[in-house]
Order: sequence, then C-alpha cells, then structure tokens
Amino acid sequence: MREKVEAALNKIRPSLLADGGNVELVDVKEGVVRLRLTGACSGCPMAAMTLQHGIERLLREEVPEVKEVVAI
Repeated sequence: MREKVEAALNKIRPSLLADGGNVELVDVKEGVVRLRLTGACSGCPMAAMTLQHGIERLLREEVPEVKEVVAI
C-alpha cells in the first residue's frame, strides 16, 4: 500500500513544488496515511485545504484502502 500511496503523491508533487512546497510520506498504517508538508506548504495558511481537498481526495481516488490522511 505504501508504494501505491507514494505513486499517487508523485502525481500531485509537481503542483506543490511549483509553489515552493512538497509533501513527505511519513507512515502508512491500517489505512491511515501520515504526511508532512514541507517547504512553503509547511507555513501556508491554505495547507489544511490543500491536504483535505487536494491530497486526501487524490489518495482516496487512487488508493481506495486509504481511510484517513493526517498531517504531522
């Protein structure tokens, strides 16, 4: 499952990198994906929206086993 999540994140990374940010996969356990937003994303006021409406939506579409996405 970790490989599927990483492959899905690679689809959204170019958009994050274009804005000076990135996302790091920390852990995948029992359907819960733990991510760390880095670069410009770590301090961005829109980070929560990016996480929920961008990253989480994509991960759930690409990897149906994902139950929850958590930023750490």
